[in-house]
Amino acid sequence: MKRRKRRVWTADEKRMVCAQTRAPGVSVSQVARRYDVNANLVFTWLRDPRFASGESAEESARFLPVEIVEGHECRAPVAGGESRIEINLAAGHSLRITGSYDPEALVRLIQGLSA
Repeated sequence: MKRRKRRVWTADEKRMVCAQTRAPGVSVSQVARRYDVNANLVFTWLRDPRFASGESAEESARFLPVEIVEGHECRAPVAGGESRIEINLAAGHSLRITGSYDPEALVRLIQGLSA
């Protein structure tokens, strides 16, 4: 009988495996089979706060209600860091803006799509 060599997992690999268990419709046992590990080991990693939370502030999506009101001025985003905006309009249009942008041009675009 051949003895199985023990695998050493890095912290990044553990975070990646734990993150896959949080996908909708995916079970821990499915992820464990994918990586040929025991599901109990994955559950142990999930209990460890270093691996379980894997989602950083950049990765998590936050949606806020937005109302465009006539006569208010727009300000550019604060310098430093990458800004991301996702806008879903009632007419079914969806906008995704990453990085810097011209606020006045964005307002004109939204008004044009909303008309």
